[in-house]
Amino acid sequence: MAKKTKLTIEYADAIKELEQILERLRNGEVAINELAPTVKRANDLVEECRRQLTHTQIELEKITEVPF
Repeated sequence: MAKKTKLTIEYADAIKELEQILERLRNGEVAINELAPTVKRANDLVEECRRQLTHTQIELEKITEVPF
């Protein structure tokens, strides 16, 4: 199994880069020899965004938790 790499990138920057990758793919600007690394980068960015969203959700739940 491949080792997952944790990226160090702000959420907004990751989204912006994902949008740029998507635009390049839509416009046919990615050469066939660049396709696999480009898709891997996009996948890594998506995973990092999910990780950050999950972390934020957990933190918000802790903050808003009402003790009874």
